[in-house]
Amino acid sequence: MRYQIRNAIVQFAADTILNCVNFEIHDTEKIAIVGRNGCGKTTLLRLIAGDIEMSNLDSDESCGITMSGKQNIGFLRQINFQDGSVPVRDELKKAFSQVFECEARMKEIEGLLGDTQDQKLLYEYDCLQRKMESLHGYSWKQDMETMFQRFGFELSDLEQPIGNFSGGQQTKIAFIQLLLNRPDILLLDEPTNHLDIKTVEWLETYLKSYDRAVVIVSHDRMFLDRVIDVTYEIEYGDIKRYPGNYSAFVRLKEEALLKQEKDYEAQQKEIERLTAWIEKWKNTPTKVAATRSKRMAIEHMVKVEKPRRFDTKAFRALFQPARESYTEVLVMDKLKIGYDSVLSEVTATVRKAERIAIIGENGGGKSTLLRTVVGEIAALGGKFRFGNNVDYAYFDQHKAVNMEVDPEQSVLDYFWSIYPNLLRNDVRSALGAFLFSGEEVEKKMGQLSGGEKVRLELCRIFYTKPNFLILDEPTNHMDLVGKEALENMLVNYEGTVLFVSHDRYFIDRVATGIMAFESDAVSFYGMGYADYLTEREKRMPSNPGAGSKVSGCAPKTTVGQSTRKDPTLDDVFDKTRYYNPGKILSRLKKQLDKYAEQLAESEEKAANLQMELLNPELSANFERLMEIQASIDEENHRQESLLERIVETELELEKMTQDE
Repeated sequence: MRYQIRNAIVQFAADTILNCVNFEIHDTEKIAIVGRNGCGKTTLLRLIAGDIEMSNLDSDESCGITMSGKQNIGFLRQINFQDGSVPVRDELKKAFSQVFECEARMKEIEGLLGDTQDQKLLYEYDCLQRKMESLHGYSWKQDMETMFQRFGFELSDLEQPIGNFSGGQQTKIAFIQLLLNRPDILLLDEPTNHLDIKTVEWLETYLKSYDRAVVIVSHDRMFLDRVIDVTYEIEYGDIKRYPGNYSAFVRLKEEALLKQEKDYEAQQKEIERLTAWIEKWKNTPTKVAATRSKRMAIEHMVKVEKPRRFDTKAFRALFQPARESYTEVLVMDKLKIGYDSVLSEVTATVRKAERIAIIGENGGGKSTLLRTVVGEIAALGGKFRFGNNVDYAYFDQHKAVNMEVDPEQSVLDYFWSIYPNLLRNDVRSALGAFLFSGEEVEKKMGQLSGGEKVRLELCRIFYTKPNFLILDEPTNHMDLVGKEALENMLVNYEGTVLFVSHDRYFIDRVATGIMAFESDAVSFYGMGYADYLTEREKRMPSNPGAGSKVSGCAPKTTVGQSTRKDPTLDDVFDKTRYYNPGKILSRLKKQLDKYAEQLAESEEKAANLQMELLNPELSANFERLMEIQASIDEENHRQESLLERIVETELELEKMTQDE
């Protein structure tokens, strides 16, 4: 086990964010943390990273955080490159500081071995070689350049000062640096945000083959399905572990919810039965004991909580189009889109009841196309037209998140002010369909999160009852529950939908056709996303060429690197030009005695620490107990290392004895 949290509580002021958290990271596990916005997912990442502490450190509970030895934890925090004049290449090379230290020491040893045959140096050189391999040190340049390009940069950008890049680009550069640093536990908070589909697909492959642990907070369900093997859900302050990827979690969660519903209904019927019996016989003297017994049975029941489900039944009645459009909804003929220059040219026809997803790399013109057809920017050439009886509604994620409203107005009053002729129950039903239920409708507009603002804006434009929805990244800022609700609405929507999205799971569930902004042209595919991927695979070259990905086992030669192998232990022996078996045997025996002595010392130290750990006077001193446990773990790790060295030395001695 790499890392463990036991019974942790995290509070901010009087609010409990996380309650009794038990969380484990094993070996190379890929873990997802899911839950609604504001449930504490990022808070848990910050706890793991050491940015915040548990709130119950001084309690008497069996709580704490333990690690197996020293774990390098990598977490992408707020970006703040101190010197904007530093070239990107130099900034990224900081991730390879250990590699460069190994290289320098290896060169130093190579120079010393030209004049001596010190066995200690030979062994150190061998250890350094192994460390270089574990750090992927022989391919650092290729890994850096490949990853940099995979995130949408040109190789020439490596020479640019980091201050020349936008905030979003600097975030990508910091993310690249974090990946290149290869921490033991990699913490990622929404890693696919602002990445195009091509980059996300590459990142999936990289993380799946990553030979260490990864903990991910993400709303990208297809990304989670393809990467993770364990899911933790945070719900109402509690956390629960589910084996498997996101789809497995959803299935297990639904099964648990159905069981909870059945158990709840069964318990309520039993309570109702017992209560009716008590009411019937409570005044009968001969039934006093039985009445008391049944009342106690109700009181001592472990109450099954009523499952919480959101109301989406209101959708069909409230949000279907006011009128039906003709067959041709939007016709584009050699439509040139862009600002100062043409980004893309589009020829396509969107027909009634189709749900067309616009996909492609960033900067190709996807959102620009939507802004052009709704009249926010002028076309640079060609033409387009809407069909007869088309009533469109346009959703812009940026406007939704930055809407200008009275911050003190409630959600209910805001929506009612837009549609004043609605009855109160109709307003509540409409908001309930977009997950504003119960007390949430009384929430102040100034308190809404980005995801809540998006849901509210979608609710507003849906209620205009258009027959053509034009949506630009509608799932950005949404949590998983919100995405699933919107998917169900669009699948059941009787009108036409044209939308831009990077969420492949959402596209796969909703789209009936794909408009792909590709490198050479804009292509239309009259098929769902899964079939589109199959078609795209057929069109790809069978051999895309070497160096197209960074894997867990990168090659040892890089671009511009000599094909000469780095010196091995045998090469070093060749360099000495002198071989004295007797002297080497003597040194190996001394080394074996030294390892045995160090092992005995470590075992004695670990035994003393174990005794100290059992000292009752330290039972309330949590910090000291953690220090002792960390020291024990360190000694255990040291003993494992020493045992490996002893075995290696004994094998070498045996080999040399046989050769004699």
